[in-house]
Amino acid sequence: MGSDRFRLDGQVALVTGGARGLGQAMATALAQAGAAVCVADILPAEETLRLVAAAVHPGHALVTDLTDLDPDGAAVLVQRVTEHLGAPTILVNNAGIIRRAPALSHSWVDWQQTITLDLSVPFLLSQALARQLVARESPGKIVNVASMLSYQGGYLVPGYTAAKSGIAGLTRALANEWARYGINVNAIAPG
Repeated sequence: MGSDRFRLDGQVALVTGGARGLGQAMATALAQAGAAVCVADILPAEETLRLVAAAVHPGHALVTDLTDLDPDGAAVLVQRVTEHLGAPTILVNNAGIIRRAPALSHSWVDWQQTITLDLSVPFLLSQALARQLVARESPGKIVNVASMLSYQGGYLVPGYTAAKSGIAGLTRALANEWARYGINVNAIAPG
């Protein structure tokens, strides 16, 4: 059996923030496990697509600014993945930002941008994917990227800590609510 337990043949994955770093590594690993992978990032993802193609699985990149995402935009993004690779069953909510400043001087703009990209966007994309999965009566998997700061609090990163703490709570809430639909929701906390 071995590594066959982790095969994802026939699955389609959407990875946000997959143009570099952890997102690129996760997109590549998903492709190596057999999934077709779509990367959504504000940056071009040619290198990631080369790595995905090396695994002999199709890949596609959507260059998009997720900070403007609303519920309709989330549904459209999931639909665009379906048009290019097939209906997604895996979502990795990896895209995020961090703004460093003391809490006393942390700007409202930095707070809003961080909460939007690091917490609101994962909720919107999870909801959009889950709606499709439930309508198709298909199981699925959602992986949220939290942070060790979800538990430790951090220093000079109040917006990021709040957002990543929210991701940890949101993950538990969605896991509880969507388990009955066969949608598995987990978070990882790199660090």
